[in-house]
Amino acid sequence: MPACEIISPGANVNLGYLLKFKDCILKVPNVSSCSCWLRGSDDMTVRDRLIQVLNFQKPQDRLPIVEWAAWWDLTIDRWLGEGLPAEFDFRAPDGMRRSLQYFGLDEFYCLGAAPIGSLCPPPACHGGGILKDEAEYEALLPRLYTDEAIEGLCRSARRLKERHEAGEIMVRLWMDGFFWFPRSLFGIEDHFYAFYDHEELMLRINQDLTDFHQRTLDALLPILTPDIAGFAEDMSYNHGPMLSRELFGRFIAPFYRQLTPRLKSDGVKVFVDSDGQVWDLLPWLIDCGIEGIYPLERQSDVDVAAIRTQYPKFLMLGGFDKRVMQLGEAAIRAEFERLLPVMRSGGYIPSVDHQTPPLVSLDDYLLFRRLFDEYAQKAVR
Repeated sequence: MPACEIISPGANVNLGYLLKFKDCILKVPNVSSCSCWLRGSDDMTVRDRLIQVLNFQKPQDRLPIVEWAAWWDLTIDRWLGEGLPAEFDFRAPDGMRRSLQYFGLDEFYCLGAAPIGSLCPPPACHGGGILKDEAEYEALLPRLYTDEAIEGLCRSARRLKERHEAGEIMVRLWMDGFFWFPRSLFGIEDHFYAFYDHEELMLRINQDLTDFHQRTLDALLPILTPDIAGFAEDMSYNHGPMLSRELFGRFIAPFYRQLTPRLKSDGVKVFVDSDGQVWDLLPWLIDCGIEGIYPLERQSDVDVAAIRTQYPKFLMLGGFDKRVMQLGEAAIRAEFERLLPVMRSGGYIPSVDHQTPPLVSLDDYLLFRRLFDEYAQKAVR
């Protein structure tokens, strides 16, 4: 789970992450001395840069510098032992905001309304389900798709509205996807059987989810228009999609097609979040109006350069191989050099391709951040 503060009341633990960053940090080990990360031109806002990159334009000073997802708990535990002051532990009161300020990235908020309400029973085990058939779905319905979740999202959006309009922050909307959400209900194993054993229920669930997303947009868009919307799916593993094109066309695509035109008409860039090898998935997504993807996991042989060559106007977020972060400056530079041609091509926001793992020391991460600043500038020269 991305280590980010949940800012949407009623959201589940996979939803509504707050990424909040500042330009100036206090650097280990002497936290009384101030060291400023790269800021960029005063003529450009954080949001200006994002919008330009998403429209294949070149910012005048640098690319956005973001973490789309932050760190593992174990990573922070290690860093505390290496000199990270306790007040920058994200588990401390107000620690998330301060810990993210410490590393000086651009502010990036994620909002979402959870379709699984707070009163739903938890699964019995990791990967387990909370229903087995239509009767159990009917029994759960009063606890799903709640107005409470949408109201919580709107409260969060109102708090961000002024700063978003001023260009000081970026906003991403989390939307449970049509592979992800039924899996959350059935559990990982039973979900695969449900494509065959509960076809009509699967279609009903995804239509109900679509209707919930429409209600969410009805409430949210008059307050704030997010820059990015991301359907959470994780529908690939390290060798490709976990379902066939036929199943995708029947159970997933019709529901994307109900939502993507509306989002795009309001200027929202529409992404899918899927781990694993996504190459075969891309034409399926594009056919449904999806405009981008993250996190582009290198360990699954995702190649951002190949994606850019095959799909020149497809948007990408992520792609920096987390496995090199502890290997020293030469390895980190080599990874940025691998990504640099795509960074220069537009439509790509580099970020760690999932979460920074606990093999990465605090010094490693500070080095990564310094080099990120350098290459964010180099990409626009």
